[in-house]
Amino acid sequence: MQAQHSKLIMVLALASCVFTLAGSAGPASDALPFELVKTGKPTPAPVPNAAFIPGPDATAALAFSGTLEIAQSAMQTKPMLPIPIVDGRDARLFPAVALSFFTIGDLLVPVERGRMVKETLPATTGRAGTAGKTGATGTAPSYWRVIPQFGRVWRETADGDWSRAAFPIMLVNDTENHAHQGLATFLYKAGTTTDLRFQFVQHTGPYSLKTHFVAWGSARATLAARSPGDLDARRAEANAELADRLPAKPWSDLVKSVPPGTLDGFGGPLDPRWMVEAALVKDGVLYYQGSPTPYGDYPYPLEMRFGVRSATKSVAAPLSLLRLAQVYGPWVLTLKVGDYIKGLDPKWNRVRFLDAANMATGFGGVGSLVTNPNGVGDSGYLAGDYDAWYLAHSAADKVKAINANWRPYPWEPGTVFRYRDQDFNLLGIAIDNFLKSVRGPKADIWEMLQADVFKPIGIHHAPIVRTREPGGKDGYAWFQAGYYPTMDDLAKIATFFRDKGMHKGVQILHRQLTEDLLSAKDAIRKKTDMSLDRSPIADDTSTDEGLYKMGFHFNPYIGSRSGKRFFLPTISGSGANEVILFPNGLISIRAGKASELPKDEKANSGTGPMTAQAVDRLLPF
Repeated sequence: MQAQHSKLIMVLALASCVFTLAGSAGPASDALPFELVKTGKPTPAPVPNAAFIPGPDATAALAFSGTLEIAQSAMQTKPMLPIPIVDGRDARLFPAVALSFFTIGDLLVPVERGRMVKETLPATTGRAGTAGKTGATGTAPSYWRVIPQFGRVWRETADGDWSRAAFPIMLVNDTENHAHQGLATFLYKAGTTTDLRFQFVQHTGPYSLKTHFVAWGSARATLAARSPGDLDARRAEANAELADRLPAKPWSDLVKSVPPGTLDGFGGPLDPRWMVEAALVKDGVLYYQGSPTPYGDYPYPLEMRFGVRSATKSVAAPLSLLRLAQVYGPWVLTLKVGDYIKGLDPKWNRVRFLDAANMATGFGGVGSLVTNPNGVGDSGYLAGDYDAWYLAHSAADKVKAINANWRPYPWEPGTVFRYRDQDFNLLGIAIDNFLKSVRGPKADIWEMLQADVFKPIGIHHAPIVRTREPGGKDGYAWFQAGYYPTMDDLAKIATFFRDKGMHKGVQILHRQLTEDLLSAKDAIRKKTDMSLDRSPIADDTSTDEGLYKMGFHFNPYIGSRSGKRFFLPTISGSGANEVILFPNGLISIRAGKASELPKDEKANSGTGPMTAQAVDRLLPF
């Protein structure tokens, strides 16, 4: 137990170092005095992030165990949100939630860590005087859910007999896969707490809100009578969770170990302004960069959860299909989508699960291809009234929107690549319904993945967006874009794929099918009409055409040592989220926010495969 606790201290201490190395040395009470937290007085901007991490003179805190009932509160935002209301919910409101905490030494442990906590307490704005600054009234439900993560507790001389608690917290939602990475703090002593002070200073790419912004404020918090539960069991869970984390070291450790310039351009060609965080997995160690914000580096980079958008496709579909193939047999990939979802066009009865996972269903939106039956030319990724489908709540409503706007193309399924989020949406519903057909109506494919795949490889929480069914119930997991992972989660998933679905000697995924996936066997060519030309890409090094299979992009790259063309298995999501598996065994990870950029801004400041080139210099292949 003591060794596990020491590892938790080490991981969070390393995360803290990223902030400390940025130059902040003062106590948190300098950046956020006790009276400011106690009164909830508005500030014109977020405070320095140093307010949410113990400084060098911090001392041991009083142990804490309790539940905070946090009132809905109007947030200040910069800039003001041009589209603050989405689907009747207000993005300027911090949600009314209850969060339980306990301590292990100087660690603050949220009971709800890694979960998307929805607004359940009465939605009444908790802070007077803030509505006028934000325009929020407090009469609408909040747009947001929250995900709390591991934090810290400490004491400072300026606070008297109060102790400080701070923790990372993400604003997420169930309408899209967008995350704001934030920080929250409160002070406490025996039997009482202050209100909650929070700020959200980093984020992954927006979609519905259409703007990049920071938010901050204060919410009334009451210490509830109920306890967090069996603390011995909860402490054991927290220790076990941390013991499963990969060893992690700051990026500077890796840079110092290699010749100057080796890692230049890593994370590129994305402009660093649109980078949220980046990391490299080498020899089983996660080397992570810091996450700069306008208010100092984010002090808990390993606790950040990201809205990775379409990177979800490379997680949900292949892990589900390859696990089911291992349990039931490869024939699962040949099951037809139309057999497991009622009311679709008859052509779906010929679309295999594998075809949908390959973005080769033979369907598309009106005006989405020159050769479609409607004869309208357009690349069309967002065609066919995309938002009507995207914002539809229930699975039935999403299917209805697809039926209203999609038409069958003249070619057979499995032949032509056309990128459509809706393919993966239907695929997730179909796979889930298949699982229900063999395991009963309570079976859930995402819960199966958590039990059969994530937990065995050390991922204890896997929050994901789900359809919103009647009565407020969560429904089917979004397979197209909905996962909120950490860097550690992405590193483990990529390593698991690299190891052909085996972990600690146990074959969890179907090995041959996993090998076929990573080698891009029978992958769909992206620029070729494979309904007419089924030939593979010629064996030369001149092509820039990529491949696609089961949620993975395969991008060509010429290795510097071998001169050989490799198709690099790449997990990719809107906003410049990217994970690449390299032939030398290394794995690069990047979380970005390069979507809905301000006018005239460009996502990239460089050109070419800069990240691959840096990894190739580090360990040539």
